[in-house]
Amino acid sequence: MQSQNRFFDDLSKVLNGLAGTVAGVGREAEAGARERAKEWFGGMDFVSREEFEAVKEMASKARAEADALKKRLDALEKTAPKSAAAKPAARKAAPKKPAARKPAARKAAPKKTTPPKSGN
Repeated sequence: MQSQNRFFDDLSKVLNGLAGTVAGVGREAEAGARERAKEWFGGMDFVSREEFEAVKEMASKARAEADALKKRLDALEKTAPKSAAAKPAARKAAPKKPAARKPAARKAAPKKTTPPKSGN
């Protein structure tokens, strides 16, 4: 049902347009705030969830491998004969490096001389 008063019709149109504009401004402000927050957090060197999960998985695998190696070492130590454990391990002498040589001195190149000009 349409109102007979023209003033109220115009007022309702203006208010509807204003509500749409306010909603658009609100969306723009939210997008701007979200972008600024993303820049601020991005500058703080945070990692993404995917990177965190990948490193977490690598750490758990490394931990499991270290535990398995420890169990293996413990088992080897239990089975090793007692006399071998009491003897100190023989050290192998590291191969000696040859002494550093000084670069050979260069011989001075003979000076080029020009034959004397004859006065003839």
